[in-house]
Amino acid sequence: MNIKRFDGASEDFKHFLAASNASMKQYEDSVGEIGRQVQEKGNQAIFAFTLKFDGAKIDESNFLVSEDEIEAAYDAVDDDYIFALNQAIDNIAAFHDRQLKNSWMEPDERGNILGQLYRPLERVGIYVPGGTAAYPSSVLMNAIPAQVAGVSEIAMVTPPAKDGSMNPYTLVAAAELGIEEIYKMGGAQAVFALAYGTENINKVDLISGPGNIYVTIAKKMVYGDVNIDMLAGPSEILIVADKKANPAYLAADMMSQAEHDVLARSILVTDSETLIERVREEIEKQVQELSRRDIIRQALESYGALVLVPGMDQACTVANLVAPEHLELMVEHPFDYLSRIRNAGAIFLGKDTPEPVGDYFAGPNHILPTGGTARFYSPVSVDTFMKSSSIIYYSPQGIREDAEGIMKLAEVEGLTAHANSIRIRVKGKKKK
Repeated sequence: MNIKRFDGASEDFKHFLAASNASMKQYEDSVGEIGRQVQEKGNQAIFAFTLKFDGAKIDESNFLVSEDEIEAAYDAVDDDYIFALNQAIDNIAAFHDRQLKNSWMEPDERGNILGQLYRPLERVGIYVPGGTAAYPSSVLMNAIPAQVAGVSEIAMVTPPAKDGSMNPYTLVAAAELGIEEIYKMGGAQAVFALAYGTENINKVDLISGPGNIYVTIAKKMVYGDVNIDMLAGPSEILIVADKKANPAYLAADMMSQAEHDVLARSILVTDSETLIERVREEIEKQVQELSRRDIIRQALESYGALVLVPGMDQACTVANLVAPEHLELMVEHPFDYLSRIRNAGAIFLGKDTPEPVGDYFAGPNHILPTGGTARFYSPVSVDTFMKSSSIIYYSPQGIREDAEGIMKLAEVEGLTAHANSIRIRVKGKKKK
C-alpha cells in the first residue's frame, strides 16, 4: 500500500495538510436548490428527495416512525446489544452530568447584583446518519447531552433504507432514551426541514449531528436562522508514537479511522524509522481481513501519512499544527505529554486506549471538531444545548456612583441618548 511518507518539518507535509479533502463550492448550488424546494413545497419536497437520493418511497402515512416499528425493532435486536447500549448510556450520561452549569447571582457592597442565568434550548433536531448502516452511537452522543441540558423537545431525523424501513439498532437506541419524534429523512433536505419546518415538523432552535458533505453545507446555509453544533468534515486521527509503541496497535488504529470514508485522514507521527516500516507491514497484513478494506486502502493512499520527526517534542508540535479530531498518545508515559498538547478534539492516552473506546463507550462525546478546527472548536457538550442570559441589577447607590463613567464612555462614542438615559436618573440627586 502506497502511504505517503513525510519529514515533519517539510514543505510537502505542510502542503499535504493544507490540501482540502473536498471543495464545498461545487456542491453549494445543488444544496441551495434543495433548500429552496423544501421551503416552498415542504413535505412533498422531502418525499421527492428521499425517493431520489435514498430510493425510498415515503409519504404522510409512514414519514413519522410508528410505535409498531419501534416494537419490531426491539424484536430484531438481541439482549446483549441492549445491555451494552445501556452501559454506554450510563457512561455518557455520567460524563455529561458533570458539565451542567448552575445559574448564579452575586451582590456587591453597594447592592448591585450581577449574575448569569443558564437555560436549555426548547427544541433541537438531531441528525443521525443511516440508510443501510447503523449508527446508534450517534443517537446517544446527540441526545444525551441535550437531555442532560434539559431540552424539552428532541426531533430525530435519519434516512430510511430503500424499502422504507429503519435500522432497528438505531431505533432501539432512540427508544431507550425516550425519543418519540423520529422522521424518515436524511441528507440536506432533512437539515432544511428541521431549520424551517414543514406542514407537520416544527422548526428547531439547533441542529446537531454529523453527516456527509451535503449535510454539512446545508448546516452552514441555515446557520443564523438556527444554531448548529459545528461544521464537521471527514473523520481523522493523528497518532503520536515512540519507538516502544506496538506497530500492530498503530496499524489497527489508523485503519479504524480510514474505514469511515475514502476521505478520512490517518496520520502517524514518530521518531522511529523502524516503527514506520513495521506499521506499513502490519497494515498490509491486517487489512486483508477487514470488511471495508477497499475504503481503507483508498483513504490511506490518498489521505494517510507516515511522518518522521527528530524527537517527541517535534511530534507534539506536529500534533498541534494538525489539530486533529482524534489524537492518540501511544507513548510510554502519555501523561507526561498531555501538557504539551494544545489542539485536539479528544485525546486518548496510552496503549490500551484506542479511539473506538471514545466512539462508543467511555463517556466523552464523539462529535468532535475536524479539519483543524480543534484550534477553536470544542466537542459537542451540554453547553451546545444551552444558552445563557446575563443578569444585571443596579441599586440607587450603584447608578449614582457609576453615572459619570457611563456617561463619559457614551459621549465618547457619540451616543448622547445613552448618556441621557443615565443623566435623567441621577439629575438632581444628591450624594447621601
